[in-house]
Amino acid sequence: MVEIGKYNKLPILKFVDFGAYLDAGNGIEILLPLRYVDDNMSIGDEVDVFIYNDSEDRLVAVTDTPIGVVGEFAFLKVSQVNSIGAFLDWGLPKDLLVPFREQKVRMEKGRYYLVYIYLDDNTKRIVASAKLDKFLDNTIAKYEIGETVDIIINKRTDLGYKVIINNLHWGMIYHNEIFTDINIGEHHTAHVKSVRDDGKIDLVLGAKCKERTNSLSDSLLEYMCERDNFMPFNDSSSPEDIRNTFNCSKKDFKKAIGHLLKKDKIAITDNGTIIK
Repeated sequence: MVEIGKYNKLPILKFVDFGAYLDAGNGIEILLPLRYVDDNMSIGDEVDVFIYNDSEDRLVAVTDTPIGVVGEFAFLKVSQVNSIGAFLDWGLPKDLLVPFREQKVRMEKGRYYLVYIYLDDNTKRIVASAKLDKFLDNTIAKYEIGETVDIIINKRTDLGYKVIINNLHWGMIYHNEIFTDINIGEHHTAHVKSVRDDGKIDLVLGAKCKERTNSLSDSLLEYMCERDNFMPFNDSSSPEDIRNTFNCSKKDFKKAIGHLLKKDKIAITDNGTIIK
């Protein structure tokens, strides 16, 4: 059965003057418009397509890649607002509707919003909602400490940034553990720091601890090689100086230094660190 709002691999059934019809099963034929038909295509070939409703609510197939699909969150720009709701540019010829009832605040043309894309059960149309809470934390979080996850940055708070984990749960990254610029709507990799008794999930941006240590160790060696095998930093350096120079915490810095010491690649001096 064809999945509306997602990618499907469908065989070509026949060609017509205005495109090709794809076999969606159960006697259903879906048009692939002419502009998406390749001269090398033949009847029976399977084509990777995205299925959605055109302006007349007919199912249509396209080879375009939308910014998001059904079941995902996406950070999209409002292209227009009318009496029905707001319409978002999601990379397809027909914009994505956010009905007024699915807006937390009235959306404005030209602004970006994080929304959830879903298939409306009643109309069978693809729509979006800015009321994110109802689509998250609906299952028990079963993450392992250190597990790598995909996140989307949702909003800045006094504590840090509220993020969406694997399109399923809310999580938090704290300000004092962020060492790079991040922006609302961006996708990042993070790993799970803790899952608290109340179900709240704390994360650390970036790779796992071991991977961060190895990467930072290489960066420190490169930094010293470019400066006559020396850097004016050691265990006594301030967290602020380390953060401003290497975009990392002092904790990670000390782990990287320890890693290099164990490999006998460096020596600590009163003034800093040198390569042996």
